[in-house]
Order: sequence, then C-alpha cells, then structure tokens
Amino acid sequence: MDRTGLLIILSSPSGAGKSTLARRLIEWDPTLSFSVSATTRAARPAEVDGQHYHFIARPDFAAMVEAGDMLEHAEVFGNLYGSPRRPVEAAMLAGRDTLFDVDWQGGQQIRASALGPHVVSIFILPPSLEELERRLVSRGQDTAEIIRGRMDKSRDEISHWAEYDYVLVNDDLDATFDRLTAILSAERLRRERQKGLGGFVKTLMEGERA
Repeated sequence: MDRTGLLIILSSPSGAGKSTLARRLIEWDPTLSFSVSATTRAARPAEVDGQHYHFIARPDFAAMVEAGDMLEHAEVFGNLYGSPRRPVEAAMLAGRDTLFDVDWQGGQQIRASALGPHVVSIFILPPSLEELERRLVSRGQDTAEIIRGRMDKSRDEISHWAEYDYVLVNDDLDATFDRLTAILSAERLRRERQKGLGGFVKTLMEGERA
C-alpha cells in the first residue's frame, strides 16, 4: 500500500557512529535520500549546487525562513544553513523517506514544523564517554584542545537524549544497525502512514457483505 514518507532525524555526539550508520542506511535502502541543506556561504571548488548544498543569497534565505520554507536553520561562523521544506515535503507525499543529520537544536525545529507529525527521531549514544574520547583521538585529525571542546559539546548533546523517540547505544555497530533498520521498518508500517488502508478495509468489508 502507498504510505507517507518519513523525516528521519539522526543525532549523536561526534564520534558516536552516526555518519557510518547513515551511510549504511542509504546502502540498505537506496530510495532513502539525505536532505540537501541550503547555505549562504560560497561554494567551494569541488562542490555542486543542488548536490552538496543549495547555495543561495542571504536575502533569499531570509525570505524562505519568513515564509516557513525552512524546516530548521542556524547561523554558523557567519553563514546561514538550513533544510528547505519543499523538496522534503514532495518526497514525503511520494512515499519516500528523507534522512536528516542534524543536532538537537535542528531536531527540535523540524519536530516543531508543519511536517513534525511525520518525524521519527533517533539519538545515538556511545557506550561510554571514555570510548567516545578514544574514538576521537584515534581519528588523528584534531589537537587535544579541539578534542576537549568536542567532548564538552558532546556532553551538551547527550543531555538532550530524552527529547528523541528512540535512543540506541552504539556498543556494537552491526547490532545497532540492525536495531535501526527494525525501527524504520516498524515506523513505515504504522497505521496512520498507510494511505490506502482505509479504502482497502472498506473494500474488504463490502466484499464480505456481497
């Protein structure tokens, strides 16, 4: 049966495995797509408009926010970033799911938007803060000072865990991925998401009377 698409919010502190799980979700179901953010910053040499970001002027971005055409938005280092509503809404009405890689603040805004009833929010926790720090250090990408900053931000992120529909502890990547796909499979089958269910039941009952 036809169904309404989902807005899938994945949030976690840096190093908890969110990006890896998101990539595996796309491999598991290629009909899933990432929400392409809009930004007011200039495109970098290798970036393609509409693929990496929608690059728009600041006045146009502000107009979209005013019109309610941004599901969430924030200013980062002087540039505006946000999730345009219309492509997500079109995918949702066509029965396709959209994946959002956003922090708790972005998640709050999306849940509070007009498309909020179609949101499934999932928070990924590390097995421990010690393991989270070990993962950040093992990347070899950041200085000790940056890692301390990331850990402080992680504690703030984790403090919002109770705002999410589901919380998964990523102590084993394969097991966590299995739980994640189980959540999506069940959410897709919720009664209110199946558009043709009422008509099917009506036909079923009329057939019995005949």
